[in-house]
Amino acid sequence: MFNNMKSPRTALFAALVFVFAKAQAEPLYSPSWGFRFDLPEGYEFVDGDGKNRFSFRSGFGTSCDIVVYTGKPSVEALAEEVEQKLSGRGERNGYEYNGKKAVLSRLTFPDPQKRGSRLSGWALYVELKTPENRAGTAPILFVFAYGPQDDSFQSLHLSILDSIAATEEDRRLPGPVTDFSYPAGNWERRPLAAVGKEAWFRAGDAEAAQALVDREFAVLRRYVDSPLWQEAWKRFYRAIYRDSFDRLKDAAFILERTWAAGDAAGKRSDEARVLAQKALDWVQGFSYERNLMGSDFVNLVSAVQDGRGDCDSRAMLWAIILEQAAIPAAIMVSREFGHAMGLADLEGEGARFPFREGSREYRWLVAETTARVGIGRIGENVSEITKWLSITF
Repeated sequence: MFNNMKSPRTALFAALVFVFAKAQAEPLYSPSWGFRFDLPEGYEFVDGDGKNRFSFRSGFGTSCDIVVYTGKPSVEALAEEVEQKLSGRGERNGYEYNGKKAVLSRLTFPDPQKRGSRLSGWALYVELKTPENRAGTAPILFVFAYGPQDDSFQSLHLSILDSIAATEEDRRLPGPVTDFSYPAGNWERRPLAAVGKEAWFRAGDAEAAQALVDREFAVLRRYVDSPLWQEAWKRFYRAIYRDSFDRLKDAAFILERTWAAGDAAGKRSDEARVLAQKALDWVQGFSYERNLMGSDFVNLVSAVQDGRGDCDSRAMLWAIILEQAAIPAAIMVSREFGHAMGLADLEGEGARFPFREGSREYRWLVAETTARVGIGRIGENVSEITKWLSITF
């Protein structure tokens, strides 16, 4: 929208400056400004200067423009300026996202390529915090996801905006759209499933987490028959992990402390595996729950409080508990087997899943979350490695 297609050389330059991991199968990172975002699969870079401007277009006929503005007086002023340039109309709302001023705006505007036609989308304006700009006006990140006036694209547009992490700290916090739609409520203590303990949560955490699951599942359904389905699955789980990580911080701490309290003194090299096994025993005791009309994924706030969930909810909850305890963990999923399991970087015997991430090779221990078996045990009927997809966070 803001730029015309340029030469392949320009596109190559931008791709080199912008850090692309696994051909866009991972979140993208700007080394110049420090922000990240996680585009749905199939969005291709079509224009930009490699630093301050990036434009992407999808096979769905939708687009995403990302621009960094400097020298603007405020996010509100920039939002008004953009609307005037687009001859757009809509509703915009200012708020604060993790200590940064932000504006979220829904827009409709004339299609410059089709006379008499209009486009619609969502725009996010959020301050960037950099050492060079602390003393002056903060640079502003503008993200605009738009396309034909079709309500079915709303989940796609909002998912893009919600994937923005303007700072490193934002990477493990709910995204800016979810934060606006479901503002953090008052702290309240809620019981944790089957351990006789309570932890602190924000009022509305479960509702917000479930809304994100439902939206991301709507995005994921676009890729059921796509050759990009594996990358789409990874993005689905990354979005949930990011949204849930901070919501579960106190619960993970309480659970770790509870399980460690009963341990006799032993070798420190064994402690991580003992904790992982106790966490595994716990999720294996959950009530099995399926949703045949939508996503099987039970949001993790409800899972940790109610002790319920399908295999992928349990596997991700287990992985987050381990990560909060500084134990590297991930999950693996299989469309062929209709199953999910946990993965962890632990010592000791057991079945291991080999995979490569960048230049690193892993052989992480497998954790079956739905059968009462020890860590490292896996059924022969689901042991074919080629049918599993590893997902790291």
